[in-house]
Amino acid sequence: MASYIGRRELLAALGGAAAAWPLAARAQQPERVRRIGVLMNLASDDAEGQARLAAFHQGLQQLGWTVGRNVQIDYRWGAGNADYIRKFAAELVALAPDVILTTGAVALGPLQQVSRTVPIVFVNVTDPVGGGFVASLGRPGGNATGFTSIEYGMSGKWLELLKEIAPRVTRAAIIRDPTFASGIGQLGAIQSVAPSFGVEVSPIGVDVRDVSGIERAITAFARSPNGGLIVTTNASAAVHRDLIIALAARHRLPAVYPYRYYVTRSGLISYGPNTIDQYRRAAGYVDRILKGEKPANLPVQEPVKYELVINLKTAKTLGIEVPPTLLARADEVIE
Repeated sequence: MASYIGRRELLAALGGAAAAWPLAARAQQPERVRRIGVLMNLASDDAEGQARLAAFHQGLQQLGWTVGRNVQIDYRWGAGNADYIRKFAAELVALAPDVILTTGAVALGPLQQVSRTVPIVFVNVTDPVGGGFVASLGRPGGNATGFTSIEYGMSGKWLELLKEIAPRVTRAAIIRDPTFASGIGQLGAIQSVAPSFGVEVSPIGVDVRDVSGIERAITAFARSPNGGLIVTTNASAAVHRDLIIALAARHRLPAVYPYRYYVTRSGLISYGPNTIDQYRRAAGYVDRILKGEKPANLPVQEPVKYELVINLKTAKTLGIEVPPTLLARADEVIE
């Protein structure tokens, strides 16, 4: 009898173990890996681009996404070159990602030309409604949503800051990309307030592939006195920011820039949103899309704060004494 009970208990134990095997096997199966495409408008070795991605990765990790475990990220770097960006946009869409993160109108446009169905989260796009990328800020309505960089009225603030830090300026060259609606809109906003500041405005178009053209245009502008520069938001200027900053220093042109990363590279003064923070926030939208929400229903978000950054060393080199009232308003002063 004892022998029979032993066999019966053994069979029961084996049966229980067999039933548990499928559960154990399922538990050991790896998580589903989601795919994110990233199309950047800067070069792969650009420190600003790396800082933006670091913030994005940090945001993803805080939301439970880990590269190699449950998410794969495919990167492409356009370096501001329209031909490269069009090519990389097609490549990323062909990989069938669950969502694509991208920067600026220069990259968002080509992506939407390739696909109006792959979800896109954009960062640093000026006027996405005017550019035809979304139907409205509150209800984008298509396959893209994200974060704007500035509103046009702020462009007039750049001219105001230029006059405040360099009152002698009576001429301002506006560095912009004329091929995008945002470039036209920013110039228009500056032109509308220029008469009240007694400043003559001269637009300068920049092409990422024409470095010598940028140098010729700024050099020619600098031949007449009392000039200053305003750099608007555009990928070409961002890619060639070191050249533009060097030319401003060479010709002793006070210059206002749209983002902090110009001033950390010896630009004089900047006023604009925190670009790094927007990438951290973009991770939240990517997370929501990966969990099933649609870009069409996620409102486009505007900057929550603009930062004023001043480089005192550059000001001293240019012979500019920064007004105490301006220093007091600065969010950051670089010594």
